[in-house]
Amino acid sequence: MMSPPGMDKPPVADTLHRLFRPVSADLERVEVELAQSAPSANPLLSEIGDYLFRLGGKRIRPALLLLGHRLFAPPSDEAVFWAAMVESIHTASLIHDDIVDGSDRRRGQTAVHVRWGSNITVLLGDYLYIRTILRSLRTRRHGLIDVLADVTAKMVEGELIEASWRGRTDIPEPVYLDILDKKTASLFAGACRIGAEIGGASPAQAGDLEAFGRRLGLCFQIIDDWLDYSGDAAALGKPVLSDLREGRATLPLIRCLERLTEPDRETLRKAAGRVAAGDAAAVPEVLDKVRRTGSLEATFKEARRSAAEAGSSLEGMPAGDAREALAGLVAVVLERNK
Repeated sequence: MMSPPGMDKPPVADTLHRLFRPVSADLERVEVELAQSAPSANPLLSEIGDYLFRLGGKRIRPALLLLGHRLFAPPSDEAVFWAAMVESIHTASLIHDDIVDGSDRRRGQTAVHVRWGSNITVLLGDYLYIRTILRSLRTRRHGLIDVLADVTAKMVEGELIEASWRGRTDIPEPVYLDILDKKTASLFAGACRIGAEIGGASPAQAGDLEAFGRRLGLCFQIIDDWLDYSGDAAALGKPVLSDLREGRATLPLIRCLERLTEPDRETLRKAAGRVAAGDAAAVPEVLDKVRRTGSLEATFKEARRSAAEAGSSLEGMPAGDAREALAGLVAVVLERNK
């Protein structure tokens, strides 16, 4: 049974703050590292960088790395450094995503490309990617560098694959799930892998923790899909069907189309096309069809399956606060309302 978004639950930020308590001091140090990632020699780059990192965020990815490390070892400067590198890669990806998607807002604030223009913002995203990889290379930790570089390549590849399907509703579900794996889940998985390896986990434990991150990342993105059709616009901070308005067919629509006869499928595709073209009058038609076919329930079931698999991957991890926090994070991701 689905949990209604936000019902009798504390705000997500408060819950995450509580869950991340075992690594809260390290997360504060990550913020210092991120500030150092913001360029300072050039006044324009310094201004944009300061604005960018002030936007903040949930910091789930660095927390995953720090908690994964804490499973096997005490706090370390190395874990803090790599957590900041992971978040820097994530931030660079968001800069580019907002330009590609035409998103005007990010974390409740004006998107960087709206304030400074797309040309400068693309270069800033490139700069952050390259600077992060360069700082990582200086550590000479080649195994960790390989993980970070591989994740970065996958994220860009996922964006390219998604762009090739933009404006189409006939994307196969396996292709769509592969996009989610590359764009979102790969960085969750990479953060967990790096944390485990720094902490001295066995190869089997590092593999299990990486699998945990991948399944958690898939759950995270599938819930995003679900909320885009079932959530409240005020809580989300954006209109429902935002993905469809940007030309992206996501899992609820894909599952709905699979369940329809060809005439009804064609009708829904036309309605989806009108939404993508900016026709707000077509939104209720798409929502009604998706909801009446049980596609939202099917989407949530897929998220719940990924969450269960993530939880199973923790079974061989050392007991303690870090493991409890990771298990709690699965529940937060599954039940969040924005």
